[in-house]
Amino acid sequence: MDAPVIDAQPRETGSKAAREIRNNNRVPCILYGRTVESTPLQIPIADLNKLIYRRTAPVAEVQMDGDTWHCILKDYDLHPLTDRPLHADFQALVEEDEVTLTVPVRYAGIPIGQQNGGDTQQIARELTISVLPENIPSQIEVDISELAIGDSMHVYDLDVGYEIETSRDQTLVTVVAPQIETAPTTEEEEEEEELTEEEIAEEGEAVDTTGEEGEEAEGEAPPEDEGGEQDYQDYQ
Repeated sequence: MDAPVIDAQPRETGSKAAREIRNNNRVPCILYGRTVESTPLQIPIADLNKLIYRRTAPVAEVQMDGDTWHCILKDYDLHPLTDRPLHADFQALVEEDEVTLTVPVRYAGIPIGQQNGGDTQQIARELTISVLPENIPSQIEVDISELAIGDSMHVYDLDVGYEIETSRDQTLVTVVAPQIETAPTTEEEEEEEELTEEEIAEEGEAVDTTGEEGEEAEGEAPPEDEGGEQDYQDYQ
């Protein structure tokens, strides 16, 4: 794979020297490997950012004082607030030695399930692999065009020429059925429905009462109590 070339410079060690390097828009780094002594160096912050954020394997050709090392960006530290690179480790590669690194995953194609209305969910964006330096892929390409609704693809479905260190059961991508969303009922709508039911109930009661009273009013007057007059006279 094509690797970017990074021009590095030697550096002094120590916190004061590191602070001065960062103030000059450079990053203090360390280069190490099985055949290379631990070497402090510094590189432009722009070059390191390109390596960190590019969507390919973090491989680079580091040059310094006439020497060139085929390296991988093994580790780096970012400022917790600004995400500015603070330090980086480069590992020099040896042809016959396998190296473990993280490589981005690129999903190719549009799933059949998505074309039929499903939702494609990409779970894994990168995988950790062990591979010889000459076989490092820039990306791991995964064809997902044949996935239907309900289908998933896992690490164990991949057929590659190197060892994948990520769990074989790790889900890479899945296509799920579309979710039908219903608009939530607002409090005002709920209150309006309750009021409507109460009004209907009140209207029903009013009609029934009027009907009963109407029949009573149109009919004959109820008979007077025969003992009512006698009771009145006795009271008098």
